[in-house]
Amino acid sequence: MRKISFAIGEYYHIYNRGVDKRSIFTDKYDLERFFQSMIEFNSVECIGSIYENSFKSELGNSIPKLVEFVAYCLNPNHYHFILKPLQDKGIEKFMHKLGSGYTNYFNEKYDRSGSLFQGSYKAVHVDSNTQLLHLSVYVNLNNRIDEPTKNVFDLSKSSFNEYVNNTQETSVICSKGIILDQFKSTMAYLRFAEDSWKDILFRKSLEKDISDYLGTKLPSA
Repeated sequence: MRKISFAIGEYYHIYNRGVDKRSIFTDKYDLERFFQSMIEFNSVECIGSIYENSFKSELGNSIPKLVEFVAYCLNPNHYHFILKPLQDKGIEKFMHKLGSGYTNYFNEKYDRSGSLFQGSYKAVHVDSNTQLLHLSVYVNLNNRIDEPTKNVFDLSKSSFNEYVNNTQETSVICSKGIILDQFKSTMAYLRFAEDSWKDILFRKSLEKDISDYLGTKLPSA
């Protein structure tokens, strides 16, 4: 059972990966289907199918959301979110809808059964503003962390473009104010992100060197 309790208005790092480290996106359509699910299942109402709900969206119906996205990164075999619950049990309800809905789609498409994700999603409370800032960089740039190949980039999607481009496209889903309002400009955040990313990669490299030297895997933080 998950030990963490979710509080409305607080921020949480949510992440999970495919069972047995398997891919959860095998083509571009899977990736876009998962992203669309993030949008459509973020609703206090039961939406039915994603196809049916698309017509409600087009008609301009404003339905209260379960969670607020701050950042996200979708990778071929795992994902990261920064979420703020907007309703009681908002994260629990959203993640249940997302996980079960996408798994049903994936299993039907690929003629499989059983779990797609490795157990329950992991959740960590973000307990300081400094932690939130650095976590936003980690999530926004997560698809660059392991010497990404072209395949990784083709089957990944992150909110980094929302942060660097002042676009009004419908694919913009993040509330960036909690992050960007702490900087004088978008460029100031980008400079911060570049510096933070170098530190993240350095620590990752250092941990690997120590782990290799000791002949054992270091425990996760």
